[in-house]
Amino acid sequence: MVEHEPRRVLLVTHTGREQAVEVARDAHRLLTGAGLLVRLLADEAEALKLDPVELVDDHEKAALDVELIMVLGGDGSILRGAELARPHGTPVLGVNLGHVGFLAEAEVDDLERIVQVVIDRSYTVEERMTLAVDVRLDGELIFDTWALNEASVEKAARERMLEVMVEVDDRPLSRWGCDGVVVATPTGSTAYSFSAGGPIVWPEVEAILMVPLSAHALFSRPIVVAPTSQLSIELVPSWHGRGVLWCDGRRMVEVPPGAEIQVRRGKRPVRLARAHEAPFTDRLVAKFDLPVLGWRGAAERKRNGEANGNSNSSGQRDGDGTTNGQRDSDGQQET
Repeated sequence: MVEHEPRRVLLVTHTGREQAVEVARDAHRLLTGAGLLVRLLADEAEALKLDPVELVDDHEKAALDVELIMVLGGDGSILRGAELARPHGTPVLGVNLGHVGFLAEAEVDDLERIVQVVIDRSYTVEERMTLAVDVRLDGELIFDTWALNEASVEKAARERMLEVMVEVDDRPLSRWGCDGVVVATPTGSTAYSFSAGGPIVWPEVEAILMVPLSAHALFSRPIVVAPTSQLSIELVPSWHGRGVLWCDGRRMVEVPPGAEIQVRRGKRPVRLARAHEAPFTDRLVAKFDLPVLGWRGAAERKRNGEANGNSNSSGQRDGDGTTNGQRDSDGQQET
């Protein structure tokens, strides 16, 4: 008889939320009841008080030999799960307990079905491109990191703007005084980049976006470049404003005048588990509650409703739910 290695799921939870703790206990009960082994980060275990579990102290090895990371929280928690997952190529599945939760695959009300998807291994996996980010000063590398959503260079002091020179593939593009610059992936196009006025880019499109923040310039539009391009943002040396580099809102370093931030496609993607077949368009409409019918559609529904309400019991209805009969040129039924 050959003993098989148990199936492991790393459970990552926003333990500061009471709801997240309760949902984690429910997920643990369902997973262990199906014979899966639940792994927890040691610094979350005390708040969750779950048994049986496998504890891990080393965050760099937390996703080693793990089939999937299930994250219970908002996009910030899912980005934390992505940090754990990326070195090992482990898929991340998010259950939204936050607000929009654009990275999440499911809402908390759908927990039982999502856990069953994990148990049945009926999920699919998408690879999302990442960004590799270097900070150089006088040609010397002083900091390097990565991002799934975006890398943003922002002014460090409220009262002093940044002066930046932007380059694409080592060719100068423009120079701005600004509050900052956001460089984003398609995955991050619905996050900080979107809030700053950037375009929404479908995840299947591989590209790098750049969005200036409150730039003092005539040419300061968002741009989209090829995934093979490199964007460079130099803090002009003669300008004494210091900057701050944030990646996914989680990793930060101060950037001195004269430093250059180089952003290109990362070598390692992040793998997101998908339990739904809904196209991105439907997800976009649902997450942002977009008015797909608009105010004109609302007026049409109101007209149809009035026509339906005034119809007698013998009146037949046509395919769009309205009463058959002659209509005038603006769609109102003639009396």
